[in-house]
Amino acid sequence: MFYFFILIIIALLFLFIKQVNQYERGVMFKLGKYTGIKQPGWRLVVPIFQKLKIVDVRVKAVEVPEQKAITKDNIPVGVTAVIYYKVSDVSKAILEVENFYHAVSQLAQTTMRNVVGEVELDELLGQREKVSEKIKSIVSKASDAWGIRVDDVELKDVVLPPDMERIIGKQAEAERERRAVIIKAEGEVMSAKNMAKAANILSGSTGALHLRTLQSINDISSDQSNTVVFAVPLEVLRAFEKFGETENKAK
Repeated sequence: MFYFFILIIIALLFLFIKQVNQYERGVMFKLGKYTGIKQPGWRLVVPIFQKLKIVDVRVKAVEVPEQKAITKDNIPVGVTAVIYYKVSDVSKAILEVENFYHAVSQLAQTTMRNVVGEVELDELLGQREKVSEKIKSIVSKASDAWGIRVDDVELKDVVLPPDMERIIGKQAEAERERRAVIIKAEGEVMSAKNMAKAANILSGSTGALHLRTLQSINDISSDQSNTVVFAVPLEVLRAFEKFGETENKAK
């Protein structure tokens, strides 16, 4: 009989005692009335008269499903995101909203569609952080009354229609070609300037052009398969002419 009573007491303890983990908080109700927050540990809860609602206060990462929206410049897109938030006020999260998990998700979806509709496609693709910050600001302001603190919102992906992807691909290819032409032109201009500078230096130094010519011939002749056609400078021909005139006068 004694052991029977012991078993009953142990069973009652399991029914009356509730455990609140370190990452949780308990919202206590007595006869349906809110009475306070219970910290981590074992808590005595009398069935029927009392109820303990456990709330996880860790940061949650909730994936917002793809939302169809139309940008400011009338481009249909699909946007997915991840929202990071945590419960900052446990009592508000239970008393002010029926299901804060569902409420935050729905709020994020609506906000995403509205924000995407206020920006153009180029801004959505090129300034994701700015768009994400705007979504975070709106969601955070609305969810603050529910005891929810939004830590971050990140846009995961922006899905474009197939024809728009092809157009953007062609634009990117045209931009790369334009940059290649500009770089090539800048290189040619720089090369022409250097050649002009070298020509000025050679023309200003007596015999420099002949030395450069001989150096070029030496470089070419190092390969025996090359056939070198040597153009004699006019100065050399004139020197031979003067030499011939001198001989004629001597005769």
